[in-house]
Amino acid sequence: MLLAQAWDLKSSFEHMLLVDFGQSTLLEKILRPILVYVFLIAGLRLAGKRELAQLNPFDLIVLLTLSNTVQNAIIGADNSVSGGMIGAITLLAVNALVVRFLYNHAKIDRFIEGDCAVLIEGGKVLMDQLQKELITLTELESAAHKQGFASLSEIDRAVLEPGGSLSFIGSAPSPETERHQQLVEKLEQLSREISALREKSV
Repeated sequence: MLLAQAWDLKSSFEHMLLVDFGQSTLLEKILRPILVYVFLIAGLRLAGKRELAQLNPFDLIVLLTLSNTVQNAIIGADNSVSGGMIGAITLLAVNALVVRFLYNHAKIDRFIEGDCAVLIEGGKVLMDQLQKELITLTELESAAHKQGFASLSEIDRAVLEPGGSLSFIGSAPSPETERHQQLVEKLEQLSREISALREKSV
């Protein structure tokens, strides 16, 4: 009897898929994700771009726990698969509409996402910009290392993009460095030619 109840697929599917409206309505289940979506957009905008950049473990922890924190606000007490799917579909639909709207309204998009922040210009670290974005030199160096730069002295320009990503542009070699490199290449070429002539003479 117990085994039959345990393998009762019909009741299992009904339990998973049946939406538990309780005290809420379908409209409320649609409005909840929309309100949370708007709140998170505003919250992340106010928190700054460094949260999205995830420059240290604390930023990552905030983003990971944020989803769990607002979970009940999105679906309420409904733990059914259908209830979760309603919330997910609502979020995907709202995001698609917002992205489509912002695509045609660049000024509003720039207002919501903010402008990029230049952190290094002409090889000089702009400390006031770092302070404004709450990014330490150590965090900036660590991000540069991840992109293959040994030190900040190799970078001509660094930009914190609106989406939170850090872009680095390497410094162009100086004329002296280029001439030195050309001389080294010519010496190597001469050395190879001399070796080839010696081999022929032997």
